[in-house]
Amino acid sequence: MQHCESTQTPEVDIAALRQKYLTERDKRLRPEGQQQYLAAENEFADFYEEDPHLPVTPREALTTDIDVAVLGGGFAGLITAHRLRQAGITDFRIIELGGDFGGVWYWNRYPGIQIDSDSYCYLPLLEETGYMPKEKFSHGDECYEHAQRIGRHFGLYDSALFHTLIRSLEWDEQIQRWRVGTNRGDDIRARFVVMCQGPYNRPKLPGIPGITDFDGQIFHTARWDYAYTGGNLHGGLDKIADKRIAVIGTGSSGVQAIPHLARGAEHLTVFQRTPSYIFERDNHPTDPEWVKTLEPGWRSARQRNFHNAAYAFYSPGEPDLICDGWTEVARNLAAKLDRTDGWAALADPAKFLELKEIEDYRAMERLRRRVEATVEDQATAEKLKPYYRNLCKRPVFNDDYLPTFNRPNVTLVDVSESKGVERISEHGVVAGGTEYEVDCIILASGFEITTSLDRQYDIAPFTGRDGRSLYEHWGKGFRTLHGITAHGFPNIYFTGFIQGGVTAATTLMFEQQADHIAYIITQAHARGATVVEPTAQAEDEWVRTIRANTVDNSTFVTECTPGYYNSEGEPNGRSFLGDPFWGGFYVLEDLLRAWRATGELAGLSLRA
Repeated sequence: MQHCESTQTPEVDIAALRQKYLTERDKRLRPEGQQQYLAAENEFADFYEEDPHLPVTPREALTTDIDVAVLGGGFAGLITAHRLRQAGITDFRIIELGGDFGGVWYWNRYPGIQIDSDSYCYLPLLEETGYMPKEKFSHGDECYEHAQRIGRHFGLYDSALFHTLIRSLEWDEQIQRWRVGTNRGDDIRARFVVMCQGPYNRPKLPGIPGITDFDGQIFHTARWDYAYTGGNLHGGLDKIADKRIAVIGTGSSGVQAIPHLARGAEHLTVFQRTPSYIFERDNHPTDPEWVKTLEPGWRSARQRNFHNAAYAFYSPGEPDLICDGWTEVARNLAAKLDRTDGWAALADPAKFLELKEIEDYRAMERLRRRVEATVEDQATAEKLKPYYRNLCKRPVFNDDYLPTFNRPNVTLVDVSESKGVERISEHGVVAGGTEYEVDCIILASGFEITTSLDRQYDIAPFTGRDGRSLYEHWGKGFRTLHGITAHGFPNIYFTGFIQGGVTAATTLMFEQQADHIAYIITQAHARGATVVEPTAQAEDEWVRTIRANTVDNSTFVTECTPGYYNSEGEPNGRSFLGDPFWGGFYVLEDLLRAWRATGELAGLSLRA
């Protein structure tokens, strides 16, 4: 694969654009913030708990004692289980709501689904399983198949409990175990618990008045109904030729599904509150000649290069190995610094961020002009132009989405002025005082990522020592040691965006956390400890470490258009990245390795 060059971008009036960005943000701000969404529970539980892919196999309720319960069978859970088995821990169960491994890739099978980042960095355990992705941007079925491959390769299926939803987690001090309650009536008593639920765990629903009044078909993109649409995740939706379809939401899921719906439906109406930036996907098959050149460790080097582009900065002469929209701003800035011999700017963070901001504005203007050049009707094109900084919302990669709006059977309805759809009626969707009659409504409304933790986890009770609620313990912000374990909650470990490192390849974060968790559990066994818990002092010190390494990006966040990246614009909302260690992902890796190397388990209290 060839290294790529910088992308040509236009000159811009930054002051004018900044004001335009703020004006467009203000149009979309809603006072209820995250509360504008409904939880998929009670009368809406089927949007979350029902499995359209595999039937639930009846089984007897389990009453059992196990060493480790791994909660979640997506990539985080698979990586954790693999690391546990590597460390010699075999008495564990992977408890998963879906009917197979895969997590988000089990559930998300909407037409057009692909990953939106480099496959070679994202798909985990490639070198360990001997697998190479077929393309730069893998399709959803390849991601799902890779999860199954990991399960088979490492013998994890025998340890899995599928179609099992965690209802409660309670620490039982008398037996010094976690009692894990499920929807199958299980009483699982686990010495250790590892939370691997993933950030895209629970679908959320738009709180549109009348959502229960609709008389037609309605479903969420994460629970796609192919019995209704026909086809599969590669398209061919052959059952909707006489159907009028509405899609509410134009984030990644909506953008990828919309071209396929437009090809299949009699008419498609797209309701858009905020347009997404649409980068060129320019997908291509994996070059076998490139694969032959790879040496052991190639993937780690590629992931580090990706991290440098997204969260740090390139060093002089460092190539861009990723070569897509994620790295465009960094790639263009590095090229400019090369031309001007301006690398000294790295010594002045404020100057460096100023230069990066300029490239951000220019790159986003390039994408707006792409809209203008692609969409024939200029009024529609104007509605499809985003006005906010890069990474205010998740970038989307698609070559078919924008041309879809040139089709005569597609209507774009902009609902930014009303801050969303007004209501749903018995016969359709009401926006701008107009009722759009449809046969089917598809909700592309995303997941419970930055709403309250009790909604995201959907586990109640979730209590540690002395009945203390985890939600109360973290009510004013995360409190952990190393981002994975909390005082008052013995023997439970967390993965994901909490108080750990952040890198562009999310699955690498899971690997870092799994390494640390497996080490602590094996050390507990080796030292005859049945209870492991961070001290209050160690937790306080880690919170201070987090604060000392915090990057003040509050201005950037508050000026962003509302979305899950900034908790829908809530002033004190929870970041989708948690409360991260901004000192650097690889700085944290060195810190954790050094901590393990001492063998002292500093900050942990162990009891037999």
